[in-house]
Amino acid sequence: MLTLAELAKRLDAELVGDADQRVDGLGTIQSATGSQLTFLANPRYRSYLENTRAAAVLIPESQREFCPVAALVVKDPYLSFARATAFFETAPLATPGIHPSAVVDPSASIAKSASVGPNAVIDADVTVGEGAVVMANAVVGAGSVIGDQCRIWPNVTIYHGVTLGPRTIIHANCVIGGDGFGFAFNGAGWTKVHQVGGVSIGADVEIGAGTTVDRGAIEDTVIGDGVILDNQIQVAHNVVIGNHTAVAGKAGIAGSAKIGSYCLIGGAAGVAGHIEVCDKVQILAMSLVSSSITEPGTYGSALPVDTQARYRKNVARFRNLDELARRVRKLERLSD
Repeated sequence: MLTLAELAKRLDAELVGDADQRVDGLGTIQSATGSQLTFLANPRYRSYLENTRAAAVLIPESQREFCPVAALVVKDPYLSFARATAFFETAPLATPGIHPSAVVDPSASIAKSASVGPNAVIDADVTVGEGAVVMANAVVGAGSVIGDQCRIWPNVTIYHGVTLGPRTIIHANCVIGGDGFGFAFNGAGWTKVHQVGGVSIGADVEIGAGTTVDRGAIEDTVIGDGVILDNQIQVAHNVVIGNHTAVAGKAGIAGSAKIGSYCLIGGAAGVAGHIEVCDKVQILAMSLVSSSITEPGTYGSALPVDTQARYRKNVARFRNLDELARRVRKLERLSD
């Protein structure tokens, strides 16, 4: 529980209201109670602000006069609210030490301040840094490095030769460092291309539940600092993702694709292999990127939902586009 004075100091906010008012949690602007903090980032929802019962609201200067309760005036309310959520974290704190049921190879190096949970497996020559948490049933393969303050949630599998930078979070059921999809056709079947690279993940990365990041075929798959990956994403072998890029759920990035920094990739989008996407590109949801993008901007390729009847007509017309184009070119030649 924090007072508004304490929150204002931590968030570098201007306080308008009772400095001693206590806040014990967070709420939406519609439902927050008299002891909760909320925010208003979009002026379209000002009617909710005018009727809120929250203890205090994070607002921009432009909304000060409309706030009926205590206000914390900030430049970016949503960013300030994101920072404030850390003060009310509900995840249980880990206790330093190694659980008796964990299996830890004698050659592993586990910091005294780290926590290794029940039934976790730490293989040979693994390093687990200061304050890192490896939770129940997680597996960390040989030679991997878990950086300081990393948090590995239950049932994560980290293969051999994986490096995680400090403060990286890997959510439940992720697989980091599985073999890439590399096979050569031998005339009758498939010969496996053994994946001898690793995975290198930077600092302050967060990877959502069920996401898979394959190891490199020869060199490492690389994920830069500050990258955020949603749930159920596939990152194939030798992909490179630049710093602070965000990828939404169910997207797929094929082998050896290179994604720049500060990119936004929408849900269920696909990026073809061996192409490059430059910095500061936004890919709309369900788009297919089949060739390199060299200019920053917003790109999309999916058809939006439509009525069934009109969608079927448009699909039928789409199938005739090539024939129509040929006829147009023929008519243009005749008219010359």
